[in-house]
Amino acid sequence: RETIGRVAAGAVAMKLLEVCGVKICAYSKAIGPVSINPAHFNAEDIFNNPVYMPDMQAAAEAEAFIAAQMAKQDSCGGIIECRVDHMPAGIGETVFEKLDANLAKAMMSIGAVKGFEIGDGFQAAKASGSQNNDAFSSNSDGIYKETNHSGGVLGGMSDGSTIVLRAAIKPTPSISQPQDTVDKDG
Repeated sequence: RETIGRVAAGAVAMKLLEVCGVKICAYSKAIGPVSINPAHFNAEDIFNNPVYMPDMQAAAEAEAFIAAQMAKQDSCGGIIECRVDHMPAGIGETVFEKLDANLAKAMMSIGAVKGFEIGDGFQAAKASGSQNNDAFSSNSDGIYKETNHSGGVLGGMSDGSTIVLRAAIKPTPSISQPQDTVDKDG
């Protein structure tokens, strides 16, 4: 359907970005109530299970959860996380073409996406400024951030850190359970 063009363009874009040294890794971070354990993260596992999780234990739990939902003739949502490494600093603009705003627009234009966050996202709302600010340090290699609460984007531009974004995917409404609705007669 409509997303096939995005998939094809994305595959070409990834190849072009790889030539520039930019690496993109996207995966299922959560399916229903099942989330990956960051301590078990293994990027090689993403393509070794049907739910594209980088944690084989979570993948097995997610598959079982999906099977249970299907047995109930129901669906489930999830969270997709994308990490972009080696993005040069300075991509984007500070006002009209903010990188984070463009990423949000691209993700939110996908019909099933109902939420978007970058960096700490909604968790940042629970933090104080002193907790959420990214501390800068320097060494012989140059200036770097000790944390990445901002998700690699500051002031609308990439800052050279890993860009981390997430999209919340709604459960499909096309399920086999009887549901209430209306027709032309009300």
